[in-house]
Formats: sequence, C-alpha cells, structure tokens
Amino acid sequence: MMEHVKEIEIRDLLKEAQKYKDNGWRLVQIFARALKDDAGNEITYSFGDDYEMEHLRITAAPGDAVPSLSKLFVPAFLYENEMHDLFGVKVEDIAIDYHGTFYKLGAETPMKK
Repeated sequence: MMEHVKEIEIRDLLKEAQKYKDNGWRLVQIFARALKDDAGNEITYSFGDDYEMEHLRITAAPGDAVPSLSKLFVPAFLYENEMHDLFGVKVEDIAIDYHGTFYKLGAETPMKK
C-alpha cells in the first residue's frame, strides 16, 4: 500500500479534490484535529483507489471558512457536520447542513482546545 500526504492551501481544496473525483478515487474519510493554543484545526482528507491511499491536508485558522466537498462526494456532509459541531470548523455550502445540531452535545465544540 502506498500513502502520500500533500499539504495544500484552503483555496486549493476543491480543485485538488476534483482531480481525485475525475480519476475515480473515493473519499475515504475526513479527519480533524485541534491545534495547540487555539491555533485552529488541521484537517486531513483521505482518498482511496484500490490499494492506494493519498491525503490532502489543510490548516484552518480560527474563523477560516472551509469549502464543502459534499458537492463532489455526497457522504462528506457527515464528516463536515461533525467537524462543525465538535471542532467549530466553519464549512461552507454543505449539501445537508445540520446547522450545529448533528450531535446533541453537553458543551459547544468540545474537541476545540
């Protein structure tokens, strides 16, 4: 199995994801993690094709808006609503947007540091 992580800017996310879509790759997962000192979030988008996996990684500062991949890969809406609710990531144009009610939480953005 071959894996590769490519660091990109937020503005390039849709363009880079479109390349995977055009080449028949599938979205495997979206993983978010809070950065120390409330510096925002690191978000990794994983794509698979047979036994290959590649990743796009962006860093979203607090207040940055991230474009939704749900227009390209419909199931992305699940990960994107989760990122919003748990980490406070602002995701623009989610195909199915729960507007902060995807999870019933005891605290707002509990994974945000």
